Amino acid sequence: MTNTPPIEKKPYKIVFEGGRCFGAGKCAEVADNWEMDFSTGLGAPKTYFFAEDELAANVRAAEVCPAKKDAGVIHVIDRETGDEIAPNPHGDGTVSLD
Repeated sequence: MTNTPPIEKKPYKIVFEGGRCFGAGKCAEVADNWEMDFSTGLGAPKTYFFAEDELAANVRAAEVCPAKKDAGVIHVIDRETGDEIAPNPHGDGTVSLD
C-alpha cells in the first residue's frame, strides 16, 4: 500500500471482508470510524489504519458485527505483531478470515 501510515502513528489496521457484509449497520452504531454507504446498503470504514485512541470503538464494531453467523467480517489487527485483536474467535490472535 502506498499510503500506509507508519506503525508508530497508526499501530492498528482493519481487514474488512466487505463482500460478506449484509448491511446490519451495527458497526456504524457503535464506532465513528464506520458508516453506512447508502448507495450499496453496506457498512464501510472511513479509515483502515488508526491509533490507540480509536482502538476500543473499532474493537466494539468488530464484536457487534453479526455477519458470518456472528463471527463478524471486521477484523482489528495489531500491525506490529500481526495478531487479530477482535473478533479473535480462536482466542489466540489468529486472523479469522475465511
